[in-house]
Amino acid sequence: MPITKPRLSFMQIINMNVGFFGIQYSFGLQQSAVNPIYDFLGAQPDEIPLLNLAGPMTGLLIQPIIGVLSDRTWHPRWGRRKPYFFIGALFCSLSLFIYPFSSTLWMAGGLLWILDAANNTAMEPYRAFIADKLPPAQHASGFLTQSFFTGLGITLANISLFIFQKYIPGKHGAIPYWVFGSFFLGSICSITSVLWSITKTPEIPPTPEELAVLRANKKGLFQPFLEIIHAITDMPKVMWQLALVYLFQWYALFCYWQNASKSIAQSVWKTSPSANKTLYEEAVGWAGLVNGWYNVVTFLSAFGLVYMTKKFSPKKVHVVCLLMAGIALLVFPHMENKYALFAPMTGFGIAWASMMGVPYLMVVNDIPKERYGVYMGIINMMIVIPMILQTTTFGYVLQHFLGNDPGKAISFGGVLLLLACGATLLIKETKPADDEIILQSGGH
Repeated sequence: MPITKPRLSFMQIINMNVGFFGIQYSFGLQQSAVNPIYDFLGAQPDEIPLLNLAGPMTGLLIQPIIGVLSDRTWHPRWGRRKPYFFIGALFCSLSLFIYPFSSTLWMAGGLLWILDAANNTAMEPYRAFIADKLPPAQHASGFLTQSFFTGLGITLANISLFIFQKYIPGKHGAIPYWVFGSFFLGSICSITSVLWSITKTPEIPPTPEELAVLRANKKGLFQPFLEIIHAITDMPKVMWQLALVYLFQWYALFCYWQNASKSIAQSVWKTSPSANKTLYEEAVGWAGLVNGWYNVVTFLSAFGLVYMTKKFSPKKVHVVCLLMAGIALLVFPHMENKYALFAPMTGFGIAWASMMGVPYLMVVNDIPKERYGVYMGIINMMIVIPMILQTTTFGYVLQHFLGNDPGKAISFGGVLLLLACGATLLIKETKPADDEIILQSGGH
């Protein structure tokens, strides 16, 4: 007999998601600091996409496997998802500490593979954690609380770049000392925030029947891969529709993250990484502030989106958000006043909150609850496959069709986000089934 999930209090939902903050701080550094580090180490513009291959490839290989393994894991003391949170956060913390000591381009690229593998190990079970712990009526609150911590973590990462660039002078080799400060802070945030969630949030133990199924399903090394294949063949139609949205959406976002600093340097400071490194460092710091701003907007708007998805629908909310994001990237490269950059990034920040939570609401009601982990892993495959396409194809597009122009690269991303907006209109949502009793009191 399935366990009736109690309705959790607001603070309990916050506590279970605090660990997402540290994971997203690390992703914030990847968005805003890793590509400038490549620039500092002498990378050419058309080399940048391929140097970012680590993120999507580790996501493709690790997330669905971790999803299956966590579905099939249970330990009376450590739980189901929490062992993966801890192992991922530990290696993430170590990688962040070592990363700024990179002395060559390929050392930085290699460490990024380790960092991304750790991030994906910690992050993937977090989506399934929401579905495990919360009744359907609180799924929106759970996923969009993760959006809140996504914004908070990435904001701190970006603002640290801006502040440390102003106040920490000097260099170690090609890497400025202010980069070290941001990565060291991230190393601390990663492990401490995950430990907070692990200690504050007990997992719901399986029933004897569910435990028997878990034990029966431990069938060897290749079983996770077979489970992924079977899950894909059984995948609900709405997930295939979401895959088309994600194709455009995540290709576009990689175009922005790889080129934001260089675009700002070009439009505001009228320079490039090779022309004036001092001015480019200022542009990187300002890009951190701009990216920090859109993430402030993200965590301020995340809980408002909970209300909007209930009043209208997740689909309608995501359509409007993608429209705002597409327009933002189209106008971003043409802003010559550094303060004007905050206007388009306001709309982009609201859209980023939607991207991190709302798409899951469009599909979660069509996913069998005993396969939450594997299907959340497959959704993350839908994220990383467009990123792999971007990292392997966009260098050629940038060099041969966009003249290695970072502003044109971002405008290209804007067009793709408008296509994602159109693809979202094709999605047919399923309303949540009201088949679980919702307890009105808080409690685990």
